Amino acid sequence: MQKIIPHLWYDKEAVEAAQWYVSLFEDSKIISSSTIPDTPSGDAQTIDFQLAGMRFSAISAGPYFALNPSISLMVACSNAEEVDRLYASLSADGTELMPLGEYPFSKHYAWIQDKYGLSWQLMLVGKIEEHQRIRPSLLFAEDACGKAEEAINYYLSVFEGSNKGYVNYYKAGEPMDERAKINYSELNIRGNQFIAMDHGFGGDFTFNEAFSFMIPCEDQEEIDYFWDKLSFVPEAEQCGWVKDQFGVSWQIVPENMNDIMANGTKEEVKRMTEAFLQMKKLDIAALEKARLFPQER
Repeated sequence: MQKIIPHLWYDKEAVEAAQWYVSLFEDSKIISSSTIPDTPSGDAQTIDFQLAGMRFSAISAGPYFALNPSISLMVACSNAEEVDRLYASLSADGTELMPLGEYPFSKHYAWIQDKYGLSWQLMLVGKIEEHQRIRPSLLFAEDACGKAEEAINYYLSVFEGSNKGYVNYYKAGEPMDERAKINYSELNIRGNQFIAMDHGFGGDFTFNEAFSFMIPCEDQEEIDYFWDKLSFVPEAEQCGWVKDQFGVSWQIVPENMNDIMANGTKEEVKRMTEAFLQMKKLDIAALEKARLFPQER
């Protein structure tokens, strides 16, 4: 099972966006969808989907958080035509952050924010077989600027079986923001490739709950472990959500929770929802009791 699942928050467009993304990439499909009833946002629609073999999840839960370029999806392309195809689709009605063209790090590259707000970096790469097709890219800006290396080392300590890859540092005097240290870095967390870098040239955006990372856990011990390691902002703790010391949001959940919400009976889903809405850290035993035995809650 994929250990870290990117999770996207939309106002009302989660299903529409997921279906569109699936149409653009190979080895992609809708996995399941469900409705979480009677949340503070009303009935929230969720959808699980796969892009280029990588699992994602998304939710339509109101206009509380907005996607921004602090976390983007970097797409490795083997030829310029592939970059052009994705650029044409993803830039339509979107925003151009770095125009399509040649750069020192890639002969054909563009950074865009699509019509739903999700940011994409489209890059022609050599040795395509060495790259994961889609890699989440974390840009440490504002208060988090200069903390990319600290974050990399911390995440590697939290997730066993992970390792650091290529790291490139800013040269002296190169970044506008003197706090910036890492220009580009790669890390592998439990088989998932990530990119991290400091924003050396300003930027008024930073991490928020619109782009979070879901960690499916097999038991309560694993939930407790990741909760202790990743929760640094007590006021952000709610319904399995935490925020780490760098501002990145995580969802620490039972590995079967999405399946139950997608395939459980209407009554089971309602009872599960009522139970987890009252929790901060999720309690697997209490959730299972709520699902099966309403009279014993």
